[in-house]
Amino acid sequence: MQKVSVLLFLAWVCFLFYAGIALFTSGFLLMRLELTNHSSCQEPPGSGPLPHGHRGEPGACWMTARFSRVVLVLIDALRFDFALPKSPHMPGAPPVSVPFLGKLGSLNRILESQPHHARLYRSQVDPPTTTMQRLKALTTGSLPTFIDAGSNFASHAIVEDNLIKQLTSAGRRVVFMGDDTWKDLFPAAFSQAFFFPSFNVRDLHTVDNGILEHLYPTVDSGEWDVLIAHFLGVDHCGHKHGPHHPEMAKKLSQMDQVIQGLVERLENDTLLVVAGDHGMTMNGDHGGDSELEVSAALFLYSPTALFSSAPPEEPEVVPQVSLVPTLALLLGLPIPFGNVGEVMVEVFSGSEDSQFHSSALAQASALHLNAQQVSRFLHTYSTATQDLQIKELQRLQSLFSKASADYQRLLQSPQRAEAALQAVIAELQQFLRGARAMCIESWARFSLSFLLLHLLAAGMPITTPGPFIVPWQAVSAWALLATHTFYSTGHQPVFPAIHWHAAFVGFPEGHGSFTWLPALLVGANTFASHLLFAVGCPLLLLWPFLCESQRPRKRRQPPGNEAETRVRPEEEEEPLKEMRLQDAPHHFNAALLQLGLKYLFVLGTQILACALAASILRRHLMVWKVFAPKFIFEAVGFIVSSVGLLLGIALVMRVDSAVSSWFRQLVLAQQR
Repeated sequence: MQKVSVLLFLAWVCFLFYAGIALFTSGFLLMRLELTNHSSCQEPPGSGPLPHGHRGEPGACWMTARFSRVVLVLIDALRFDFALPKSPHMPGAPPVSVPFLGKLGSLNRILESQPHHARLYRSQVDPPTTTMQRLKALTTGSLPTFIDAGSNFASHAIVEDNLIKQLTSAGRRVVFMGDDTWKDLFPAAFSQAFFFPSFNVRDLHTVDNGILEHLYPTVDSGEWDVLIAHFLGVDHCGHKHGPHHPEMAKKLSQMDQVIQGLVERLENDTLLVVAGDHGMTMNGDHGGDSELEVSAALFLYSPTALFSSAPPEEPEVVPQVSLVPTLALLLGLPIPFGNVGEVMVEVFSGSEDSQFHSSALAQASALHLNAQQVSRFLHTYSTATQDLQIKELQRLQSLFSKASADYQRLLQSPQRAEAALQAVIAELQQFLRGARAMCIESWARFSLSFLLLHLLAAGMPITTPGPFIVPWQAVSAWALLATHTFYSTGHQPVFPAIHWHAAFVGFPEGHGSFTWLPALLVGANTFASHLLFAVGCPLLLLWPFLCESQRPRKRRQPPGNEAETRVRPEEEEEPLKEMRLQDAPHHFNAALLQLGLKYLFVLGTQILACALAASILRRHLMVWKVFAPKFIFEAVGFIVSSVGLLLGIALVMRVDSAVSSWFRQLVLAQQR
């Protein structure tokens, strides 16, 4: 077997493993680029006049504010059917006799008694359905992923444009109380804050009781413009007991009393928003993309009439990110720069103005502002990276240009026909929904495609005939020793445990403008054990020789010389241990191939186990803190080890070629 053939075959096997890792990663570890651009009142999202001509007036921005205050009650894991008075009709829905049904009775009483003041929606959540990613979506209007590549590496703080930043920039007083996750996402952003620890999922009451201690006094004080209360009891009850436990009924009843108490205290200029960040499975978990996990409740209420029509029989389904542009325009704020949500046009139909001849024109104006902002974002994002589909992007841009031109002609026309308004609304909605669908296709696919290529590579036959066989226990022990060295040197497969100080070893004054050098130093420090043991793996070929002893052997005689052999037996010593490699060079190459495949098989089994764990436990509470980082470290470790293995085998082959050449010269010299 030729040396080059061995290296090429091993490289091909490594490629199959890489393809399997990439296949799994593309659907599990979602990634996008974060932009730090921000919207502002001074910079309209596009060309053309702003609605009402209110630009520059006090309290106005892109659109006149409808409300001056908002109370956002975020009930963690408030699944949509928790807000229904009767059994929901959805796949995997529980039976009728379950404790949580009808416990949020105040919502239904308001919907029945004040149909033009309130709406209940089914909020469609984008995976992953974890709290931190959902909070990012609820404030930025974007589609956060597991890896949001940007300038906030090793930090949870949101650097993208968001509602909190827009509120603080406008001088609004934002008061927060509840889940301390907000403290990391928005450091020093609140005028007043009451944070409570959220990690202990078996504690159902500490966070909620802490909020209730401050909620009503804060509302009554009036020293706020936006009040955010993030309750955790429902989510923790789901993790601890599941949604069908009597404790869930108690928690929902408590939330119902909270909502009723707030409704009684609201003033006419205040909007109440009750929302769940995600749902939960039948077992109370979340993180994946099942119907129960991505279905959350969203409830809007205003003391003054907000809707021009009564609510439909079945609640409308709206994307969760649609809340962001809706709240921004209702509060008279710019829509966050990276928003991909579509405004909920229904809430703009009741805000009739003297310059608006119909509710349809109000809806078209809000949609046009929204479409201008999304078009600007897509253009900026597409120039920074190539994540988005070029053909689809061009199609959407053409659609937006047509819709925008139709809208401008409609404003200039003295006769604003209702049919023309509806056509413009349909075009703008088509653009916004197409843009969001394109972004979901690029960023929010939660495809758990299995590692078929990985299994194919791992299942390859690795038995090669020959005298140089390294036992499985030696190969396995070698791979496990690399893992042991990784942990024994103080490393752990989580991002906070990375030894960042290694970036400055030998460079105490810094690296100047070079960024690849500190990354190389940190990577070398982290994966040194993988690299060293992989490069040294071919040395295991000496294992059989360490276990044998030198013994004499008879020299073979040609046929017909048996008598001479009996008269004068002649013995010669067998070549000393590793020198036997020169007797059968083709067996030596086959042994290198066999050893390489065995080592790749052991490493591949480890990463396959991590992929299975991440897939099976994708709805586990700690999937993004434990299992996903473990998979990342194993994947990078496998790549480093496989490259090191190829380098080690190539080095051994080079040494073997030099020794063989020297051995042949020595034999020729003896023959002469």
